Amino acid sequence: MAERHDAALIFDLDGTLADSVYQHVSAWDSALRANGLELSVWRIHRRIGMSGGLFVRALRRELGRDLSPALIDSLQRAHSAAYDKIVDQVRPLPGARELLATLTAQGVRWAIATSGSRDVAERTLTILSVPVGVPVVTRTEVAHAKPNPDLFLEAARRLGVEPRSAFVVGDSIWDLLAAQRAGSLGIGVLSGGYGENELQQAGAYRVYADPAELLLRLDELGIRISDRSHPPA
Repeated sequence: MAERHDAALIFDLDGTLADSVYQHVSAWDSALRANGLELSVWRIHRRIGMSGGLFVRALRRELGRDLSPALIDSLQRAHSAAYDKIVDQVRPLPGARELLATLTAQGVRWAIATSGSRDVAERTLTILSVPVGVPVVTRTEVAHAKPNPDLFLEAARRLGVEPRSAFVVGDSIWDLLAAQRAGSLGIGVLSGGYGENELQQAGAYRVYADPAELLLRLDELGIRISDRSHPPA
């Protein structure tokens, strides 16, 4: 029987476990254009990781105009529809399945907390083969999404751990700001397109290239893996 570890890991989803950030960027770009709005793609990328609602509200500053509730709803629906058309392009990031399988085999508790809606997240969870029973918290299940701490606090609650005993793994500054506010140590990964310095300035305790490197360096988090022959994903 696997040893029970005190520490737990809470993972962001897009850009952290799944190579899906740029699909979301493309989907938001399509949604904006379909509604007669234009925004540079790099500006869209800088907002990925926020909740969809916060993302759209941030557009008010970027576009310099008000957005009606009907337009916001149309943007969110158009994003979901556009993402659905390209979700088959999404792949697990290197080492993601192996990392999750190893944590499970070693008795390390883990959860996923994403700013995406449940219907969008489900498609990505299927790609990652996330087992039934793993806590998954989505934007629709908390009052506020990142950079507020609600998603990570709820994930810690479902895991039965104090937030200070959990590592939060994310690819964006929004993940790490939310981790700080939750009282958890933040671990950054570069697989979402943010730079190492940006992630460190947002509070990352360690920064790794992707889940594969994190798996190799779990000992740096005080997580001891007894059998280095990792289970197949």
